[in-house]
Amino acid sequence: MSTVPKVVQNLIESFERLPGIGPKTAQRLVYHLLHAPKEEAEALARSALDLKEKTVICESCFNISENTPCEICSDISRDKSIIAVVEDPLDVLALERTNFKGIYHVLHGKISPMENIGPDELKIKELLGRLKTHSGEPSRVEEIILATNPTMEGEATAMYIERLISPLGVSVTRIARGLPVGSDIEYADATTLTRSLEGRKKY
Repeated sequence: MSTVPKVVQNLIESFERLPGIGPKTAQRLVYHLLHAPKEEAEALARSALDLKEKTVICESCFNISENTPCEICSDISRDKSIIAVVEDPLDVLALERTNFKGIYHVLHGKISPMENIGPDELKIKELLGRLKTHSGEPSRVEEIILATNPTMEGEATAMYIERLISPLGVSVTRIARGLPVGSDIEYADATTLTRSLEGRKKY
């Protein structure tokens, strides 16, 4: 009876802990690295370390970046009066495939009682802070687009945020139903996302 070497099994188990990677895929990845040139494995290891050591969270929008403020927040051509609120950094990448010219706010999750994730675990307080200047006066933000995923948790998160923002006099809209219910924004094509943004409705 053959046994899998401990170092091989350890790496398989490490890959299995990644989202979307099952046992079979993990095994294929590990055995690919076994037969690949040493330089390929070293490059993968360096990239993984760089990911942790050379990325930061933008102090303004909370997207992942190499600098803070990030490139989007620093871009003077962006429309700072419109903020799209998304669940995760991958949603920013998806919306960037459209012609959206505003800026973003990344919540880093969604309200999910089943997973013990409440509003305090998200970047909601920071979003409210962006709607005021340092002097306490209203900011020049005119519209908040709630672009959370069209899932039960995403809808609950959008409704919660809308209730907090509406009294502040800022327009709150929700992306249209161009996205199938239960789907994730990161997997949507650019055309669908563009239509969703164009067809957003006021809360």
